[in-house]
Amino acid sequence: MSKYVKDLVTRDIKRRLDGVEDAVLVSCVGMDANTTNELRGELAEKNITMFVVKKALARRAAEGTNLAPAFEGANGSIAVCFGGEDFVSLVKEVVRLDKDETKYAKFAAEGGVMDGERLDADGVKAVSKWPSREEQIATLVGQILGPGATLSAAMLGPGKMLNSQLKKISEGEGDE
Repeated sequence: MSKYVKDLVTRDIKRRLDGVEDAVLVSCVGMDANTTNELRGELAEKNITMFVVKKALARRAAEGTNLAPAFEGANGSIAVCFGGEDFVSLVKEVVRLDKDETKYAKFAAEGGVMDGERLDADGVKAVSKWPSREEQIATLVGQILGPGATLSAAMLGPGKMLNSQLKKISEGEGDE
């Protein structure tokens, strides 16, 4: 490949990765076209983008960015996955597909980068066990609302009981 073509491809990769801070690298070497198309469709449903790139060209395109550590010391072809709701949901989806040995046997998580730090395959699997953004928000909302609900019940409980007793007394007086 001539230097001119390499520069064009590098510029295209840089454009595609513009604004991407975190990504997962996967290997899909040996997958047939139909399976790859199916995989891309599943990822697209989750707003995840995947494109195959030569690691050396990706390394050149990612120089000076948060993604640079992901491509250090690597050669050959790799697929870059990014997008999704947040990084944890991206990793969870990639690991889920990696575990599917019947449909995607040749799909494997190779590593990635999160907040400018390189992740190996084990690191990616560890991140997949973290709670996603939605799960964290739900937990936080529960923790915030819990004490308020307890306080509200403590304040309203005796008043409701008194109201109920007064109502019974008034109903009883009307009958006599």
